[in-house]
Amino acid sequence: MKSEKMPADGGKKAWLVGLGLDNDDGHVRVTRGENFGLFGGSKETHERMQEKAIKFNEELKARGKRMEDISREEFYEIADKVKMGVPISPPSRKEGRDGRP
Repeated sequence: MKSEKMPADGGKKAWLVGLGLDNDDGHVRVTRGENFGLFGGSKETHERMQEKAIKFNEELKARGKRMEDISREEFYEIADKVKMGVPISPPSRKEGRDGRP
């Protein structure tokens, strides 16, 4: 079993997880990279997920940050910039976790 280094902050680790549900060709597609894990999908969907995850990581590097270092708002900003199509917008600071004030 491969062991991984613990993050410098004592264990906090953040990942992007992509799940494709449109596979009908019987292939099992799994891609794991820095800060992300992608599972399933048709060939086209899986390739799009790979592209978005790589662009997300490139944007993190350009900002000099790790996934663990960004705020929720910054996550949504980067996701929008790389056109990830994240359907949920972050609640405002006045709202609770369920989106209600």
